[in-house]
Amino acid sequence: MGHEEIPLSLDELRQLSLWTADCAEQALPLFEAAAPGDRRARDAIEAAREFGAGGKRTKAIRTTAFAALKAAGEMKDAAAEAAARAAVGAAGSAYLHPFAAATQVKHIVAAAQYAAYAQELATGDPAAADTVIRWAVERVPPTVREILGRYPEGTPGRSRLGELHRQLEAELRRPSTA
Repeated sequence: MGHEEIPLSLDELRQLSLWTADCAEQALPLFEAAAPGDRRARDAIEAAREFGAGGKRTKAIRTTAFAALKAAGEMKDAAAEAAARAAVGAAGSAYLHPFAAATQVKHIVAAAQYAAYAQELATGDPAAADTVIRWAVERVPPTVREILGRYPEGTPGRSRLGELHRQLEAELRRPSTA
């Protein structure tokens, strides 16, 4: 009943973490505006970036991810909650598992997906989400596209978040024009 193993190097995980940290950072001001002085989302993004820059994959990354998740649950503002979830996605990307499971795709797209959703919620304009997705796709390292290509298609669901997941995944699976 196990899944097929997917080759996944530490360097590839680091590149993924750096990109997801950049994506989550797009929404961080929305969280910080709603929760001044609350560092939990920023700490999760910084932990992902530190790992991406060559740091060890330690329990601290998971700890900051759980703290950002707790912060998301405490938010009254939906855009701030989504921004915190983008930070959770960034930290969680360091823990992408090398199993050919559709559920793993969320570790690749969650930071950008939630950052896009946060911007849409903040502005009330779906075009704001499209802008974040375009930004993320323009900056994705070729390695992240290659990693995603090793996984089966994700299972995003029918919500607006699912729609953003599908849009992002489709863009990332499309051959790069660069």
